[in-house]
Amino acid sequence: MSAGGAEEDIPLGERKTVTDFCYLLDKSKQLFNGLRDLPQYGHKQWQSYFGRTFDVYTKLWKFQQQHRQVLDNRYGLKRWQIGEIASKIGQLYYHYYLRTSETSYLNEAFSFYSAIRQRSYYSQVSKEDRPELVVKKLRYYARYIVVCLLLNKMDLVKDLVKDLSDEIEDYTHRFNTEDQLEWNLVLQEVAAFIEADPVMVLNDDNTVVVTSKRLVEGGVPQLEQGMIVGQLTLADALIIGNCSNQVKFSELTIDMFRMLQALEREPVNLATQMNKPGMLEPSEKPAKRENPHKYLLYKPTFSQLYTFLSAAFKELPANSVLLMYLSATGVFPTGRSDYEGPYDFGGVLTNSNRDILNGETVHKRNQAHKEMHCLHPGDLYPFTRKPLFVVVDSSNSVAYKNFTNLFGQPVVCLLSPTVYPKNMQDQSQRGSLFTLFLYNPLMAFLYVCGLSSMRSGLWDKCQEFLRKVNRDLGQLISRSRSIDQAFLQFFGDEFLRLLLVRFVFCSATMRLHKVFRETRNYPETYPQLPKEETVENPMVQKHVLELASILDVQNLFCDNTLDDY
Repeated sequence: MSAGGAEEDIPLGERKTVTDFCYLLDKSKQLFNGLRDLPQYGHKQWQSYFGRTFDVYTKLWKFQQQHRQVLDNRYGLKRWQIGEIASKIGQLYYHYYLRTSETSYLNEAFSFYSAIRQRSYYSQVSKEDRPELVVKKLRYYARYIVVCLLLNKMDLVKDLVKDLSDEIEDYTHRFNTEDQLEWNLVLQEVAAFIEADPVMVLNDDNTVVVTSKRLVEGGVPQLEQGMIVGQLTLADALIIGNCSNQVKFSELTIDMFRMLQALEREPVNLATQMNKPGMLEPSEKPAKRENPHKYLLYKPTFSQLYTFLSAAFKELPANSVLLMYLSATGVFPTGRSDYEGPYDFGGVLTNSNRDILNGETVHKRNQAHKEMHCLHPGDLYPFTRKPLFVVVDSSNSVAYKNFTNLFGQPVVCLLSPTVYPKNMQDQSQRGSLFTLFLYNPLMAFLYVCGLSSMRSGLWDKCQEFLRKVNRDLGQLISRSRSIDQAFLQFFGDEFLRLLLVRFVFCSATMRLHKVFRETRNYPETYPQLPKEETVENPMVQKHVLELASILDVQNLFCDNTLDDY
């Protein structure tokens, strides 16, 4: 507001407008800063606070739209300040998506971030001699990139990375800052993330096709009429990542990113929201949750992991399933013991660096002691009081074969191979092959066949063939006479059904592939699947060889099964 006597010349109505705007702006900042104090777990504690924050930002956004001219003239409202409000709203929607797993909020975050760029809200920042404003702009770009990655907008991500690179260069050239290395690392991480997929799908003009990875309508094999399966629903998932050499961006490893999408439906109605930021109220969310709620935990300490696991367990609704996905380094047993219990087979390491900072492992531990942040099979026993579905992608995944079902509730563990053939190990930085099969079976199949690109027409043909394979695999599992009932208990849920079907396809492929020779190269399950009825079933093997034939790579597979079928 203008200083001194000039203030008296401002009409009362305009002065009130500026006062109201200042009040809303201060209130919004206060509420936004309070978000970081909310617990990251539990469904109830944070919802009312988020609702109040959304309410104030809705009023603030509409207020500055309605009174833009007065605010320009009397308050000196700058475009970067409007951009800052829009960026905060984008962050709100993104964090609401993280807490609810509802992709509609991810779309809303995108619409606000998109509007900031289209309307050049931050374009004048470079003219101000304030490095902290430039950092706000850089952070906006980084957040926008995360949202675009989650929406698979890869072309836009590449444009944003170029913009961000130019902005970082200008920033470091103008200001002698200490954070240049950090921002360059952000660029390197996102560049590696974009390149992580091992196969490119190409149009006829050699442009890259972005394929859908989330669950789409008709993408799950339907249950046969009269099929008796459990009525359980996947309600909560913990996605845990601690692979030190793996590509990551914004505390999300590539394995976590892939599993996150494997547990979501494809978002809809994005086109209608692209260019006009609206305000989708949290209360407008669909009555039935489309996606299971997820906690994303990057390198959690044991206490953090147990806190989140306990919260998820406590709030799990009736007739629901808790899923736990572990992508982490293996911890192996240090020696033989007389009694081999659930803590004697090792497990997976969920945190490998923070404990050193905390001073817990400054001195080398006695070999008789267990690793502090290793999650053992026994650590999960208390949570088997409710239905539990575990996916372990680790070099010591087999530790979870030594599970015991103490409470009679359904428990299933899908376990990765512990060793991959040598030529497959080189690519571990770009994500695990096992998780790739659970996320995108066709891409994983092409990768083990040495194919790095494919025309979109052939891709679509193979995807259609895989849908037929999935239908047949679904029938095999549900009709099996000797399969453990735990698998069928989970088969009623679409996400879990798809994971089980993809697991069988993954295992069958590896067992037929000539390079996968050792039993350590194959995935396992707890309880054991009847191999002759599933992963070694002649019909399944025939399907794998047919897909190899479509791709003209049948020489990579053992093909003696075709004659027996």
